[in-house]
Amino acid sequence: AQVIIDQFIASGETKWLRMSGLVMLLPHGYEGQGPEHSSARIERYLQLCAERNMWVCNITTPANYFHTLRRQLNRNFRKPLIVFEPKSLLRHKLAVSPLADFAEGTRFQYVIPEIDDLAEADQVRRVVICSGKVYYDLLQERRAKAIKDIAIIRLEQMYPFPENTLGRVLSPYKNADVVWCQEEPENMGAWTFVDRRIEKVLRRLDMKVRRPAYVGREDAASPATGLAKTHMAQQARLVATVLGIG
Repeated sequence: AQVIIDQFIASGETKWLRMSGLVMLLPHGYEGQGPEHSSARIERYLQLCAERNMWVCNITTPANYFHTLRRQLNRNFRKPLIVFEPKSLLRHKLAVSPLADFAEGTRFQYVIPEIDDLAEADQVRRVVICSGKVYYDLLQERRAKAIKDIAIIRLEQMYPFPENTLGRVLSPYKNADVVWCQEEPENMGAWTFVDRRIEKVLRRLDMKVRRPAYVGREDAASPATGLAKTHMAQQARLVATVLGIG
């Protein structure tokens, strides 16, 4: 499969001027099922991204999933679409969208801003940028602890990187620390791809911090542990670190 992705999907248009509208739906999410059932290797796809050769998304709402598939067919050009999705969001009680989000006048959201009522923007002490399933773990714990000074922003499309949209969402939080949170180990996932891109946005906005901090699992040779108990401990520690309750 790796050869097909390298030779055809990522570079076919550049080499042979052949457009492709192929959609790859890849199961990805840390749910305690072990190393063979946790990672679709986001980092490897992002490493292949350049010249707007393909679209890479890690989607958290049904409406955004609908809009990205609709967008794939509605455009007058074709690009491969890589979508990472965990199985648990198929039945997660918070992973829902109102019918209005599918109606006329709506569209794909590259970045989803904070949805809860928090403190005033200048009183928010930390902004967490994340992508995928980990958002719901953070959201549930933040609500349970009634934390009002930490905002959570979702990056739904990782490539092409939505620099301008992310800048608009971050701009109210000039005084906040900025954290990138992911479930994957530090040497995997999107961190090494988004790090400098987020830094560029922060510098352009003249934010208090100029680089995002990393919160996630430590470097690892294997994508995930095979022990459910260890997985749960790692996940709890990750969430506690992000929310400052550890």
